[in-house]
Parts: sequence; C-alpha cells; structure tokens
Amino acid sequence: MQAILGRKLGMTQVFTANGEARGVTVIEAGPCVVVQIKTRENDGYDAIQIGFGARKRINDPMRGHMKRLGQFQFLREVRVDDPNDYEIGQKLGAELFEEGDLIDVAGVSKGRGFAGGVKRHHFAGGPKTHGQSDRHRSPGSIGSGTTPGRVRKGLRMAGHMGDERVTVKNLKVFESNPDRGVLLIEGSVPGGVNGLLRIRKTGKKG
Repeated sequence: MQAILGRKLGMTQVFTANGEARGVTVIEAGPCVVVQIKTRENDGYDAIQIGFGARKRINDPMRGHMKRLGQFQFLREVRVDDPNDYEIGQKLGAELFEEGDLIDVAGVSKGRGFAGGVKRHHFAGGPKTHGQSDRHRSPGSIGSGTTPGRVRKGLRMAGHMGDERVTVKNLKVFESNPDRGVLLIEGSVPGGVNGLLRIRKTGKKG
C-alpha cells in the first residue's frame, strides 16, 4: 500500500521524552474505504480506488459505483503490489504508519491571489530615495533589447501565486494514533485547515 488520503486539522506543539519542543501537524488519516479493485488482467495495472470524506448529495451512477459503502467526497487511485490483499469495503487508516516512518505529503498550497514580483519572486524593488516615489515594489525593466525584441517566455513577473499541488518529502511521523485516526507529523504540510492530503510512505525510517 503506497498512500492514503487524509485531512489537515492544524498544527500544535508537542514535547519529546527528553523535553525538546517539536512543531507538528495534526492529520486525520482516513478512514479510507476500498471502493474498487483494479488488476493487471482487467485494467492493465494493479491498484485500488479509495474513498474519503463525506458529502450530502450524490447521483445514482456514483451511488452504484460506490456500492452503497458511503457517499464519499473524494475518490483516488493508489497503486498496490498485490490487489488480492484487499477487498471491497476494507477500511484503511493511521494503522498503516508507525512512529519514525518517513512519509511524503502532497496537497494544494494556499492561494495568494494575484501577487506582485516582490511577494511572488522576492524581488528587491526599486530605490527608496531620490524621488522614486512609485517604484518601491516595481519589477523594473522586462525587455531584452533589440534582440530578441520581445519578452521571453517564463520571465518572472507578477501573476497568480499559490493554489498549486505541492509535495513535501521525507517528513517524520512523530506519533500514530489508530484509535483516534490521527497522525502527528513533524513539520508543516501544504494547504490550509481541512485541506485534502495524500500521505505516502517512503519505506524508510527516520
């Protein structure tokens, strides 16, 4: 099993056995329900489809697809080594992880709207003296002379900032609490509170 879905609940501070303070992210890990099993013989690859979260309304085709296991808000596929190890309706959660596991967490970063060059790319801005009253946060010159006589593609400029998929790698599991379905992860993860996360075990120990 490579990954499950979770929800970011927020951040807090915990203490280790020797009294060190650690900033951790609290994640609701599952429960994810196996909705569909895909095999190499039928679909060309081995994977399972898992459902997470709840929503109020669902149409009949989706209700049939979910086999009346629930009205899930999110459906995602996860690659597995052997699909025969899973069955429809099986629940997966925080019990897949142990203290010290290294994981990769993917989510959608917070949207910052239309941002200028100073905020988006950490530009220094213009001079603050000698009558430059309106150039403090300007990007400066953007042209490149007679050749090529145009603005090159990919030039760092003002534009839409944030609201994109981000993966933070090799985060350490501080604590796994299967009874409450919660993981404590050292460090921060992308997105805001209640944001959807994909939690993948790297197979390494921290």
